[in-house]
Amino acid sequence: MRLVSLLPSATEIVYALGLGGDLVGVTFECEVPAADRAGKTVVVGGTDTRGMTPGEIDAHVRARLAAGADLYTLHADALAGLDPELILTQDLCRVCALPSGHVADALDHLGCRADVLSLDPYTLDEVLASILAVGDAAGVPQRARALVDGLRDRLAAVAAAVGDRPRPRVAVVEWTDPPFTAGHWIPDLVRAAGGEPVATRPGARSVQVPWSELRAAAPQVVLVTPCGFRLDGAVGQARAVAEHFPGTPVWAVDADGLVVRPGPRLVDGVEAIAAVLHPDAVPAPPAGTVARVA
Repeated sequence: MRLVSLLPSATEIVYALGLGGDLVGVTFECEVPAADRAGKTVVVGGTDTRGMTPGEIDAHVRARLAAGADLYTLHADALAGLDPELILTQDLCRVCALPSGHVADALDHLGCRADVLSLDPYTLDEVLASILAVGDAAGVPQRARALVDGLRDRLAAVAAAVGDRPRPRVAVVEWTDPPFTAGHWIPDLVRAAGGEPVATRPGARSVQVPWSELRAAAPQVVLVTPCGFRLDGAVGQARAVAEHFPGTPVWAVDADGLVVRPGPRLVDGVEAIAAVLHPDAVPAPPAGTVARVA
């Protein structure tokens, strides 16, 4: 089956299911093994924000949305040339990826007859269900079930290790300028790791909040997980966040690798967060995943 992924988390799922060889189209943000890059066509482009500060990125996004403009561009001709059979997309977040409605309109215009699967999880359980959905749509349901069973076994191991321990109060800062508290599945990750998420929005969209609201929640640990950043970028932002929480441990997290992309690596995120909250109960996280800054 010829697969096209229009979001990085779907690309992660495809590779976890052993279908990387069937993937013909990706976005400019998808992480693809170096050996495979030559065989993947980029069908979604967007603004390269790597040189921008969080405040500049926020201003850019707000200006584009206010003008009714898209943040991502679908290269329709390139998509048509791939003759895809299954396209993986989303409607979860206009800031994170191209909405599925744009894809459907393009397919109608081009006369393509690909199946379109929209992945829109809001909780950790729904993320795991989306893996099963991709497996079903791609014709590998048994692989998907085995993958999800393995992920649930790892979650159960963390739960067993931290279940009898006190649960520290954890605030999660998903964006720093302006501050956004975490929503969607991120509170589930904290809870699965043996923490008590505070000032978060479980199963709902993340929202902008004042620093005072986050401080009023009296967190015992603050995690900084800026969407779109790996650990090196998160560390610099976490140092600025620490100024708002004197005396409270503040940790930077590899957000794109562990927390904000709804794919199999969220379980890596649970394990890493558990190591932050309960370092004497679970193995230390791999290097390059978390770092304490205060």
